[in-house]
Amino acid sequence: MVPDKNAATSGELVQLVQEFTRKEGDFESGIQGLTIHVRNAPTEPLHCIYTLSLAVVLQGGKELLQENDVTHCHAGQAMLTTFDLPVVSHVSSASRYTPFIALILKLDYSLIMQTCAELKLSKPPRDMKFQALSSYDVDDGLLDALKRLLMLEKQPSLKAGLLPLIEKEIVVRLLDSPHGMHLRHMAALGSPNGNVLKAVTWLKQNFAQTINMNELAEQAHMSASTFRQHFKALTGTSPLQYLKTLRLQEARDQMLVKGVDATLASNLVGYESASQFSREYSRLFGLPPQKDIQRLRQVHQV
Repeated sequence: MVPDKNAATSGELVQLVQEFTRKEGDFESGIQGLTIHVRNAPTEPLHCIYTLSLAVVLQGGKELLQENDVTHCHAGQAMLTTFDLPVVSHVSSASRYTPFIALILKLDYSLIMQTCAELKLSKPPRDMKFQALSSYDVDDGLLDALKRLLMLEKQPSLKAGLLPLIEKEIVVRLLDSPHGMHLRHMAALGSPNGNVLKAVTWLKQNFAQTINMNELAEQAHMSASTFRQHFKALTGTSPLQYLKTLRLQEARDQMLVKGVDATLASNLVGYESASQFSREYSRLFGLPPQKDIQRLRQVHQV
């Protein structure tokens, strides 16, 4: 029987991760943008924003719900997010003896653009169905590059010289993988997607302001209806719902991490009505602000 090279490399990565931590939680690897995620049991669904990144599941599995689409990612698969997306995520397979283990690497948009230009890659077909979130089996070359990236933390004298080379190798390998067309679609210059990307970036930086969606469409050089159409095609949600999710996520973090009350949190993220904030918060997270924060704190204490 021919040995499974992917399984061998994946096993080496798991051992390497366990040298960093055997505890449950989220950990910095020491390599900028590369984080380690470990869970000893399945988790409850959590609303969050996924940014431009690569996630590789080494053990266990997770599920993501975007609108009505469910993406499954199990051990041996890589999940690519090419656009900032509001999703509902949860670990679906994990145990104390076989914990969920994943690596997440934030990707550099400029590096992707530069690499596409250097490789002289053609634009994807116009009729291609773009996926802002895609999941495929990971190949041994990508696993090996991630292993070498993680090992750089043990090789400080080599880190500065090799880090940018391995990061670029990972981008090249992604462009040559089943994820490649989705990356090339994102990087296509002059497309409406570029204007939507700028609008999303602006929303993330200014979500607490009073925002007129028609003016935002004008900034993207589109009519309001065309802007909504392109925005939903890329993010899976409308611009208004995306804005609400950004605000409510930030309010939740303010209450959970900084201990502010619901009234102050709602003001900080741009709500003028505390009752509207409470209604929309309950609709998104399933509980009113105070009860939701109490539940989250109890979960974190377990």
